[in-house]
Amino acid sequence: MSKRAVLEVIALGVEDAVAAQAGGADRLELVTDMAADGLTPSAATVAGIRRAVDLSLRVMLRLADGFAAGDLDRLVRVAGEVREAGADEFVLGFLDAGGGVDLAAVERVVGVLDGCPWTFHRAIDRAADRDALRKQLDGMPGLDAYLTAGSAGGVDDGLAVLLAEAGRSGEPGYEQQLLVGGGLRLEHVPVLRGAGVDAFHIGGAVRPGGWGEPVSVEAVAGWRAAVDGG
Repeated sequence: MSKRAVLEVIALGVEDAVAAQAGGADRLELVTDMAADGLTPSAATVAGIRRAVDLSLRVMLRLADGFAAGDLDRLVRVAGEVREAGADEFVLGFLDAGGGVDLAAVERVVGVLDGCPWTFHRAIDRAADRDALRKQLDGMPGLDAYLTAGSAGGVDDGLAVLLAEAGRSGEPGYEQQLLVGGGLRLEHVPVLRGAGVDAFHIGGAVRPGGWGEPVSVEAVAGWRAAVDGG
């Protein structure tokens, strides 16, 4: 438990980013439009946040609600725009109509990231076979984390899956960091930490006033203490 756990906070703008850093976050996930579960922010937003904080920033690459890749040509253009704005870490994930990983779409987008680190997001929680998805993506350049609640329904429903996957760390397809988020609550943290999970992702949990209000420094600090075992 000596290793400091990663605390990643969703930021919608500069105010969120500054508050998250002040509260002790290690990394930000940059998105817009949480009504659609998080889409790619503008290049201007990315640039503004990059100037305001010195945390690692992971930028969502997703143009519409759902897990289909959609317009790949446009997505590739957008990826280039946010890279020019200072983004060098990303979040993405695409499924096909049958719930399998859309490998062609993932490869197309990853191909323009030039090895930048990226997270495969909660599309894994909607996959028909999450083990198969992991193994298909094994060795994909830059992939270093899976953001998952273990279930589409959230951590309460997926806790057993998360604990099982944590126990497989290091196996083929399971070398990436398990980044737990999606209905995560403070009471889940000690159980997950005890199983070796060392990365946590939060959004609404640090916005006491809801998504219409900014991140709370105090709430982030409370999560910082919890994931550090305090």
